Formats: sequence, structure tokens, C-alpha cells
Amino acid sequence: MTSLPHVGVQLWAVRDTLATDLPGTIARLAGLGFATIEPFDLLADPAGLAAAMKASGLRAITAHARATGPDALALCEVATSLGIATLIVPWTEPERFASRESVRDVAAELNDGATELAAHGLQLGYHNHWFELEAVFDGRTALEWLVDDLDPGVVLELDTYWAAAGGQDVPALLARLGDRVRFLHLKDGPLEPREPHVALGDGVMPVRAILDAATACELAVVELDSFDGDVFTALADSLAFLGGMAS
Repeated sequence: MTSLPHVGVQLWAVRDTLATDLPGTIARLAGLGFATIEPFDLLADPAGLAAAMKASGLRAITAHARATGPDALALCEVATSLGIATLIVPWTEPERFASRESVRDVAAELNDGATELAAHGLQLGYHNHWFELEAVFDGRTALEWLVDDLDPGVVLELDTYWAAAGGQDVPALLARLGDRVRFLHLKDGPLEPREPHVALGDGVMPVRAILDAATACELAVVELDSFDGDVFTALADSLAFLGGMAS
């Protein structure tokens, strides 16, 4: 039996309906059985998001945000008001992982951001794509070199699908990264570029082995970047799949 961390859903998966009906979308996610959401645009409508979360009973402990940029102060204020403890940098330009020196520069920027967030009682995290795992220097991935250069308080949200797309054995990668991985993105699909994602359990990802290897994970976030069909059905099926693993 797999012991599950808390399970949430990344709002990017429902971005289309979110843009037209924020409270209805949040309520629908709660109706599927999710208790936790991970927002991605905190400054778009913070009051509306707060009202929808309160009405649905959902919480957020992480959010995707460019917390190292000029909006850092505003993001900290909104995050604090929503009860979010960790702001996760969702994207860094691929060319910044092209050399060992440029990875050090990324780490320095993230460390500065972590210091700023800490002054507001918040933690900084980093979310990967495929290119941090495709780039290898001296036998180690750029993501692992990045971790070496990060302050201990900066944590990882490992996107397991993108790690696999970058050529990694994800459970083995999780073992190497250890307790720096506090959050996961769980996706499934064919690992083919530009192909839609599928519900967890319907693709090639070894979800059970991934969860078993993520020994320090506090939150596993279900996400579909794209889906051919009703995304809410895929999210419900994903949640049922995870529940079945723990039963």
C-alpha cells in the first residue's frame, strides 16, 4: 500500500473555465473531492480567489509565482492573506541551464528571492521542466547542480512528467534529490512532445514508484497541461486512481 501525501490540483489544468467562472470552477474542484488547490496567477483576482476558497472550503499552501521579480512584495502580501506558505518559481528560460556557470547565476537569483520571501515568513520553491534534466555536466543533471548551489531553505517541486521527458528515471532522481523535494507535480501521458496528457494511471508514468520514492513530499499536485476531452473527468479519474493506490 502506498502512503499518500496530501493531494492537490494545479489550477492551470482548469485555466479555461477559471477565466470565465472562477467561483464555479473552484466549487467544482471541491465537489470532485480535492481539498487543496495550487494557484498560478495570484495577482489576477486575489479577492475573487479568496472568496471562492472560503465558499468552497478549499485551501492553498503553495502557488506558482515569479517571486524573484518586481512583483515579489505584492505576491508576498497576497500569499500571506490566502494562507500560502510557499511560492514556487514555475519557469526559468532554458538557455540559463546551458552551462555550469549559468546554473550558478540562477541559484544566486533564487537565493536572493528566498531571502526576500523569508522576511515575510514565506518559503521559496523551484519547479522544473525537461531542460533542467536534459542538460548534464560532469555526469549530473543541471537540476542537481542547481540544488548544490541553493540555500538549504529553497525547496523543489519536482514535475515528475517533465523529469521523465528529460530522460530521467524519476524514482532514482527522487532518491538522489532526497528531502529537497517537498512537493510533486503528478501528470501522466505518452511522453511524446505536444501530445495531450491523460488521467493518472492511463499513461506510462510509474506513479506508485514515484510516490514511494518521494519520502519527504508534503503535497502531490495533479496537473494536466492539456487534455483531449473533459478535464474535470480526467481530474476525477486521477483522484480516484490515487485513492485506489492507498486503499
